[in-house]
Amino acid sequence: MFKIKRICCIGAGYVGGPTCSVIAQMCPEITVTVVDVNESRIKAWNSDTLPIYEPGLKEVVESCRGRNLFFSTDIPSAIKDADLVFISVNTPTKTYGMGKGRAADLKFIESCARQIVEVSDGYKIVTEKSTVPVRAAESIRRIFDANTKPSLNLQVLSNPEFLAEGTAVRDLKEPDRVLIGGDETPEGQRAIRALCAVYEHWVPKSRIITTNTWSSELSKLAANAFLAQRISSINSISALCEATGADVEEVAKAIGMDQRIGSKFLKASIGFGGSCFQKDVLNLVYLCEALNLPEVASYWQQVIDMNEYQRRRFACRIIDCLFNTVTGKKIALLGFSFKKDTGDTRESSSIYISKYLMDEGAKLFIYDPKVLKEQIIHDLSQPSISEDNPERVSELVTVTSDPYEACQSAHALVICTEWDMFRELDYEKIYKKMLKPAFIFDGRRVLDHLHAELQSIGFQIETIGKKVTSARIPYTPAIVGPRTAPTEPPTKKAKA
Repeated sequence: MFKIKRICCIGAGYVGGPTCSVIAQMCPEITVTVVDVNESRIKAWNSDTLPIYEPGLKEVVESCRGRNLFFSTDIPSAIKDADLVFISVNTPTKTYGMGKGRAADLKFIESCARQIVEVSDGYKIVTEKSTVPVRAAESIRRIFDANTKPSLNLQVLSNPEFLAEGTAVRDLKEPDRVLIGGDETPEGQRAIRALCAVYEHWVPKSRIITTNTWSSELSKLAANAFLAQRISSINSISALCEATGADVEEVAKAIGMDQRIGSKFLKASIGFGGSCFQKDVLNLVYLCEALNLPEVASYWQQVIDMNEYQRRRFACRIIDCLFNTVTGKKIALLGFSFKKDTGDTRESSSIYISKYLMDEGAKLFIYDPKVLKEQIIHDLSQPSISEDNPERVSELVTVTSDPYEACQSAHALVICTEWDMFRELDYEKIYKKMLKPAFIFDGRRVLDHLHAELQSIGFQIETIGKKVTSARIPYTPAIVGPRTAPTEPPTKKAKA
């Protein structure tokens, strides 16, 4: 059996960095080199301040960096020396041309494939680690076949990642399953066995699943689509709960105890974010349309539509409660990453809540314990968020390093990320410094246990999927759902 002794990973991001760090720690006899064209990112991986925050990752990296784990910008040398090459580059949703807004942009995958075949010699296993559309491996193989050399033998595998940010190290060390797809030829099966042997250093054989390439690629898209679907499903019920007086947490607990359903991913919130869910569902929609399955495409598109609706609905609720206007009002936004225990802001619901409030002229004071100021400003300055007017970000957004400073003289406090520290804040201190009436909008249900205490302090509380009963300042509610058309964000109020 072919034995893998050297691994090269192209892409030092959220997938490549943690994955290869854990492989290096669990397989000390294998030399692992992570390469990237981004010099500053590689410098960060070689420093005391890693480019991404993930609980436990720093300890893993420091335990093997310089021994059998290396980070480099010398991509050709790393590819040439490797027995196995992971492709872990970004596959963003296309922003132009055919498939715009839905199809995956595979330009980085193609670039990697061309570079691999150019510098390689002998036998090598090339493995997709990035989330890719079905039959992407076939595209890689066609590039290899069209540029082959007599001395070159490249085998293509699919080995999708199933990591959740915030628990990536645990997910890598104790995976539910490892999925490896490859050709059903003898050469393909030989490559599969070689990669299985790497994971078998710490993963039980019963959790390593082998399939054909297409099943492996589709399984990744389907898994993320199912998870996103559950979040959109419970969020749809949260709107119903607010209208009827039910509590979505109680409903989720009741249905989650049904063993056929289970309790995971039934947490109502302001919507899902991150690099995978929206991208993968949109990719699935596009795939279904391309295969002439419009009904299937429409079904999965509704998962995305419900997520967008939940964000708009929450923003409209803030505006309605603040007497139908937030123009010029200071609003504290606590949390900007798409979930706790990560600094990743990709597709974060906080970005869209901020956009809708900026459209109304609100002054936002944003605090997040892990997201850098530069990242927040960058995200909010994107043309689709800033309405092609990045100057308004500097006018309306202030990023603070202290949650209490963010809340001082604010009309409302909005919790957008479920960081544990937000449960421990001194809300009596915060209330004294806010304008009255002081509102809390809990988009993550992190303060449920404090409602009675917060109300006794004087806060008016609004949360997802529940009517918080108390004597409160009356307001004019939205007639049915948001005050805007389902596909339109709140319109920007004219400046006085």
